[in-house]
Amino acid sequence: MSAREDHPVLLPGRVGGLRTANRLAVAPMTRVSAEPDGTPTPDMAAYYAEFARGGFGLVITEGIYTDAAYSQGYLNQPGLVSGRHAEAWRDVVQGVHDAGAVFVAQLMHAGALSQGNRYRSSTIGPSAVRPRGVQMPEYGGEGPWPVPGEMGPADIEEAVAGFVASAVNARDAGFDGVEVHAANGYLLDQFLTDYTNLRRDEYGGPVAHRVRLTAQVVEAIRAEVGPDFCVGVRLSQTKVNDFEYRWPGGVHDGEVIFAALADAGATYLHLASEGRNWLDTALLDGGLTITGLARRVTGLPVIANGGMHDAGLSGQVLRDGHADLVSVARGALVNPDLPRRLAEGRELEDFDRTLLEPTVTLENVRRRRAVDAPV
Repeated sequence: MSAREDHPVLLPGRVGGLRTANRLAVAPMTRVSAEPDGTPTPDMAAYYAEFARGGFGLVITEGIYTDAAYSQGYLNQPGLVSGRHAEAWRDVVQGVHDAGAVFVAQLMHAGALSQGNRYRSSTIGPSAVRPRGVQMPEYGGEGPWPVPGEMGPADIEEAVAGFVASAVNARDAGFDGVEVHAANGYLLDQFLTDYTNLRRDEYGGPVAHRVRLTAQVVEAIRAEVGPDFCVGVRLSQTKVNDFEYRWPGGVHDGEVIFAALADAGATYLHLASEGRNWLDTALLDGGLTITGLARRVTGLPVIANGGMHDAGLSGQVLRDGHADLVSVARGALVNPDLPRRLAEGRELEDFDRTLLEPTVTLENVRRRRAVDAPV
């Protein structure tokens, strides 16, 4: 790989009022390495700071649970619920800022896809529909998902209040913004998805109603944190438990969803590609891409995700106007210095699938490779 100082991902970026050193972001990746009560650890601080030192302009946390009720999805998932949580996050934020990156907290309610919650033994969702697939063993689950309880008005109010309170905690801990997790099959995406949302009230039926809860969350956060704090939204068609799902209305659904979130006060949209390359999920009818459609409808910055460690693909996405930034997940795990490698023309390390295990660190892999290396 030759030096690539002119690659578009290395140009300065902008997300609302935030300026980033480049257009490369670290995508959220669940690592379940917090203390049992959800408090971030020094190891987590080192983990996030390494991406910032490696040159990523934007770092987005793993999904952080938002209330002491039904939001937690995994044991040892970090939270932003208590004062102890927020205080520990301050140290994590400081390390990322000291290394020069913008840091955003992703706020997540697992809904029916919760498989480890220290506060509750049952789950809730938009409707009493068993999720597709089975629980993920790498995160401590096994067997079919339980059937969730259908959320009533009080449950919805509690979920919205949790998002708002955790956003305020994130701001007070020093984060530059928050990202509302409405992707990958979790609660807000369950409301967006036609087969998990069978409601007949104002949150069910046509897509304009199914997106209402996500828009309500964004609007409520915006009202509390003010006009200048960054409030992004992550969306996807595919899910951790359903790689094949696509919005049934295609372009029309995208237009309705994107417009609703822009109107609610979103700063940016982050379009994820769970389990797929961007090229596999981005194309819509008429030659449009989902990220390009989001840019056209809203005028907001859009982050594209899915195989973006590939310099050719990320360059195409940015040069052709499909997105404003790109986010990297697996490629960042094994190459936390990916931006520097790209700028200097150095090859990327080969991906090691063991890194997908949430408790495995890059240091573990380095040590194993050193032991296995020929002498």
